[in-house]
Amino acid sequence: MAEILVLVDHADGAVRKPTLELLTLARRLGEPSAVFLGKGADGATETLGKYGAQKVYVVDAPEVGDYLVAPAVDALTQIAGGIEPGAILVASSADGREIAARVAVRLESGLITDAVDIEAGPDGPVTEQSVFAATYQVKAHVTKGTPIITVKPNAATPVEAPATPAVEAVTVDFTAVATGTRVVSRAPREKSDRPELTEADIVVSGGRGVNGAENFHVIESVADALGAAVGASRAAVDAGWYPHSHQVGQTGTQVSPQLYVAVGISGAIQHRAGMQTSKTIVAINKDEDAPIFDLVDYGVVGDLFKVMPQLEAEINKRK
Repeated sequence: MAEILVLVDHADGAVRKPTLELLTLARRLGEPSAVFLGKGADGATETLGKYGAQKVYVVDAPEVGDYLVAPAVDALTQIAGGIEPGAILVASSADGREIAARVAVRLESGLITDAVDIEAGPDGPVTEQSVFAATYQVKAHVTKGTPIITVKPNAATPVEAPATPAVEAVTVDFTAVATGTRVVSRAPREKSDRPELTEADIVVSGGRGVNGAENFHVIESVADALGAAVGASRAAVDAGWYPHSHQVGQTGTQVSPQLYVAVGISGAIQHRAGMQTSKTIVAINKDEDAPIFDLVDYGVVGDLFKVMPQLEAEINKRK
């Protein structure tokens, strides 16, 4: 079976959930091999093996942490060039998409971004994607070179397949381009007890109907009752009601959770493009003609300030 390279997304060795999803998908295509860049590989290897990694390539070099994405491109390109993998899977984050695109150019290979599913096909991996602002679902496969695919978080449920991976330390010959942009400072991101927006199984988002930053607590309360992440529409963040980092939409963060709850959001195409691949969609809006109702699995026509407290109470009752 061909090796399927999975670029590990981690924070100081703590493997993030999208990587476990990629390993699960990689097992459909061949033999998963993880590419770990940076410090903390010893602690991560057990987790990677738990989800089916047969091999872990480790690149522990200062360039990986001191510079931007170019060192990761060098490392992934050189590893792929030595083993000719059946595919390369990368999480669809801002860095992940840039790394994948650069690697595709280096390897002269086809690239597919933002896949929501992958299956093995007679001519290589076949992906499913949402296109034209999530208006259509299409299937595609790469016709040239090594298939390089970025996959949206929550595209698959991580499934354990315990293995004892072989660990191989890799020495990379970094190019001059890799050290062209240095990281000069870092600041810790403000921590929250809520899950990351892109990785959350449940997202509760508020829009223009929330009518002010002081009212976003109704969104947060239901999100906390569900163990969910909090999102916001572009109108809400542009008005200063919630941080831009929580914007869901075509120009914000694109999410694909198991459950998406849109509260006071009309359903403009820009917002729909960022959440339309959610597995189950619920909308609460007082306007029965709001476009969001054309998209949902369940809709509630009503005043969000009356509906949301009742919803929170019912969730807590059932918990």
